[in-house]
Amino acid sequence: MSENPFDHGEINDLIHSRLRLGVMAYLSTAHAAIFGELKAKVNASDGNLSVQLKKLEEAGYITIEKKFVGKKPQTTAILTDKGRQAWLAYLAHMRSMLDAAE
Repeated sequence: MSENPFDHGEINDLIHSRLRLGVMAYLSTAHAAIFGELKAKVNASDGNLSVQLKKLEEAGYITIEKKFVGKKPQTTAILTDKGRQAWLAYLAHMRSMLDAAE
């Protein structure tokens, strides 16, 4: 982390996006969520959520599991250890910025 607590260049842009931030925040407490549940919690469209989940998956922050329950497909997003570490680092940097502003 930078010596300058106001260094916005240290903010993790992958997490800082509004929808991805919501996904990471929810998964940090739920650990895993079925697509429909996550969609409702973060108030996203199917397409937008799918795109953002793909970005988080490509970064290794989440894994996506696809299976069938009965005859219906079910997609589950799961926070990885790397994702949890990135989330905690993001929160720590945001806290340091806020603390420095007081």
